[in-house]
Amino acid sequence: MSVGVLLLTHSGVGPALLGAVRGVLGPLPLKTAAVEAAFGEEIDHVVTRAAAAIRQIDQGAGVLILTDLFGASPSNVAAQLGNLACPTRRVAGVNLPMLLRVMNYAEQPLDEMVDTASVGARNGVVIDHG
Repeated sequence: MSVGVLLLTHSGVGPALLGAVRGVLGPLPLKTAAVEAAFGEEIDHVVTRAAAAIRQIDQGAGVLILTDLFGASPSNVAAQLGNLACPTRRVAGVNLPMLLRVMNYAEQPLDEMVDTASVGARNGVVIDHG
């Protein structure tokens, strides 16, 4: 039993990140889905599609929801999904280092994976003073 991963992002972001991660890792070790919130789309439509995706990727260990921007529509939808039958946790600011780190620690339980995602994102930001 492993955690599912839902990328809930603005249009184009989630599928692009998944494509990049698959290019690096090949087959992903966790059940993963991407749901895009189109600009101007009714929030209820996004909630319905995201809930369906969660049902598909949940294997009993919960779902980690990665959003692109805290406070924006995808993040607000993720907050509404916390009332589903499975446990969910939301982390905003998804980037490629975050997603790679999550996939490399696929054995972790949901609560630990939240910290792993956060550390991956922060450690992926490097300032080159060269």
